[in-house]
Amino acid sequence: MSPASGWRAAVVPPRDDGRGPLPPGTTRVVGAVLHLAFAVAATVALVQALDADASRPVLVVALAAWVLGYVLLGGRAVVHSGGRRAAVFLTVQVAVVGVLAWEQPSLLFVMWAAYPLVWFVTGALPAGILWTLLLAAAATVGPFVAWSRGDEQLWGPGETLVGMALSLLMGLWVHRLVTLSVQRDELIAELEATRDELAAAHHERGVAAERERWAREVHDTLAQGYTSIVVLAQTAAAQLPADPGAAAERVALIEEVARENLGEARAMVAAFAPVPLDSSTLVEALQRLAERFGRETGLATRLDTSALGEGASLSRAEEIVLLRGAQEALANVRRHASASAVVLRLSRVGTGPSGQVSVHVEDDGVGFDVAAAEGVGLAGLRDRAAQVGGAVDVASAPGEGTRVTVRVPGADR
Repeated sequence: MSPASGWRAAVVPPRDDGRGPLPPGTTRVVGAVLHLAFAVAATVALVQALDADASRPVLVVALAAWVLGYVLLGGRAVVHSGGRRAAVFLTVQVAVVGVLAWEQPSLLFVMWAAYPLVWFVTGALPAGILWTLLLAAAATVGPFVAWSRGDEQLWGPGETLVGMALSLLMGLWVHRLVTLSVQRDELIAELEATRDELAAAHHERGVAAERERWAREVHDTLAQGYTSIVVLAQTAAAQLPADPGAAAERVALIEEVARENLGEARAMVAAFAPVPLDSSTLVEALQRLAERFGRETGLATRLDTSALGEGASLSRAEEIVLLRGAQEALANVRRHASASAVVLRLSRVGTGPSGQVSVHVEDDGVGFDVAAAEGVGLAGLRDRAAQVGGAVDVASAPGEGTRVTVRVPGADR
């Protein structure tokens, strides 16, 4: 900023875009106090001026100009500080004070109202300092001339200078408060904006997490059930001409799977436990799963719980992870393994806090390269296991079958 523009900003302080030097509520209170102080000072000064000698009508005219300037310009400038309105009013005020100081220094008690008006009309530190100095100069010239003539005591100009010093201190204090208030408002606005951004981010993250959860649940339950229904329907259609009895058995399986799928859908909507675990233990649910898988595929399928032992107590969330792991592994066997036999093993390894419970699904199928194949189902299963502190391992090689292991914490409880 050039020196010329800096002086211009001090003489004609920039408008504050409708904001007062203080927050709106405080500005209204301060404005009311200043209006009252001005009214009292102007009224008392007018009364004394009217009681003065008839040779000083200029006092009445000056005070009337001050009142008129305040009504038309200053009062509004207190609320909406800055701008040409403030500069015009302050010019009138300085001129009026100069007249009062020259003609009747005893009327300079109005300075206790004039000084605060400077700061709240300008609303800026440089402008407040400049107009305070101008006001003090206008109030001091007359008394100094009178003192030099011996017509005035030195305490008259001294009081004006003391008032100027107090006004400057008050202005600096008010400006500091205003600066802190503005900084606080900006900080609050930033915090609110950050809070809104965080809320939006949390909402989006929650939506994404819920979408992933639903996708995982649908993949692990409904999609596998529908796949079973399709395969069973195709098998029943092929068997119908030659073996109606076998076809009827497939149709019965289709109904069973469809009913279970319907139950799974209702459980998902109501956030209940999976249907196989409803009023059943994990071992019972895995036993039914193995039996139905054997019936659907014709593969030799069995459940081995000999290594489970006693003492492990799983939470419902951990049981769901193990059940979903077995379902996902069996679904992959159905789709890819070309196996002749499948074994489900439920076992417990370790004791105490380090104990783990695992479900293993082993087949004698074609196997695959684990490093080159990672399906959506296994990725979702890993995420599900990680949520309860578990893990998923897949061991396979071409021509050597596949073993999927899902582990969860199984500490004694």
